[in-house]
Amino acid sequence: MKDYIRVIGGGLAGCEAAYQIAKRGIRVKLYEMKPSVFSPAHSNSDLAEIVCSNSFKSNSITNACGLLKEELRRLDSLLIKCADKTSVPAGQALAVDRQKFSRLVTSEIEKMDNIEIIREEFTKNISVDDCITIIATGPLTSEKMEKQIIKLTGEDKLYFYDAAAPIVEKSSVNMNIGFYGDRYGKEGDCSYINLPFTKEEYQNFYNALIEAEVVNLHNFEKKEIFEGCMPIEVMAKRGEDTIRFGPLKPVGFTDPRTNTRAYAIVQLRQDNEMGTLYNLVGFQTNLKFGEQKRVFSMIPGLENAEFVKYGVMHRNTYINSSILLNNTFNLKSRPNVFFAGQITGVEGYVESIASGLLAGVNSTRIYNNSNLVTFSDETVIGALSKYISTANKKFQPMNANFGILPPLEEKIKDKQERYNKMAERSLKKLLLEKNSHF
Repeated sequence: MKDYIRVIGGGLAGCEAAYQIAKRGIRVKLYEMKPSVFSPAHSNSDLAEIVCSNSFKSNSITNACGLLKEELRRLDSLLIKCADKTSVPAGQALAVDRQKFSRLVTSEIEKMDNIEIIREEFTKNISVDDCITIIATGPLTSEKMEKQIIKLTGEDKLYFYDAAAPIVEKSSVNMNIGFYGDRYGKEGDCSYINLPFTKEEYQNFYNALIEAEVVNLHNFEKKEIFEGCMPIEVMAKRGEDTIRFGPLKPVGFTDPRTNTRAYAIVQLRQDNEMGTLYNLVGFQTNLKFGEQKRVFSMIPGLENAEFVKYGVMHRNTYINSSILLNNTFNLKSRPNVFFAGQITGVEGYVESIASGLLAGVNSTRIYNNSNLVTFSDETVIGALSKYISTANKKFQPMNANFGILPPLEEKIKDKQERYNKMAERSLKKLLLEKNSHF
């Protein structure tokens, strides 16, 4: 075994992993292909470059991403520390000066004596050596690296998606309107929740849908839209009845409000093992997030829906972590190879940092022949780890949200009170596990 740990990719996850390894006294070789090679989205040579929004989302612990940030602060995350130091006014959100943030991360990594930054594209064959390796190459992984990952994972391709549907918390669905049942199965089947439209409700929804604003894609993200993942708004523009005879067809259902066949039906399908999350079947979309909230809340039963993930349509590269990775972020087939960042199926800046922290810590455990670190799924960091490593035929990237945490034993109707209780539970559990692991 080599006397260092190799980290491929100098983004958010890779830098956090490198820091966690180095602070534990182990040498790191950090490969970053910039400035020799730039992806279509990157523009400067600093590490941890932020290419989209400068917001790390809410700082409030009653927001799942805010709670995750607090967990990371308590676990000594370098990148959250840098984000706090370079923050700019943004209300309750943590937003950063993107240049100062990347510059500070680069400076902190450069001054660590046991981190060697290698400014070149990694082209060695990972499969032929026993070096402990963390792959954190992000959603715009280079073609050469993609080929290596395909070989490592034994998959015939990486997972790309053009469009994905929104996901809502089941507890926020109005079950005075919604009812359980499968069109082709028995009533009461909890795998599907059905939301019926009257004709007037449908027409109002339809008009709002076809007039809603869509996201303008970057040139490098534009791809042919196949019929299999046609965005709902594109399909709707083909005619008023197109989606009513497609994903919203009412065949086989009675509207319990009128005791007649519904004019149209939206189906929600169970999205996680606990049954706390449901996705909108057939609602792959490229609408702007605000428009999704506005328009999809017009669906009967979703008037107060909590959207834990909005629909997206863009180029993305990620492995099928649900069958390939352990909840410690290493390959089941090759435990010395870890993945971190968005390539694992975590979505968002803070989520990527969290995966980098865990991959970094656990790579040192492999190096020292120690037991690997896991966190309870009552913490956000643990719930994300469980989500990406739990078998799921419909696996898609996920961000931090309370829907992936187990519900409280007590029923609390008030959302803020419920989330606050979940946050308290998380931080207590984190303290116990931190004292055991760190």
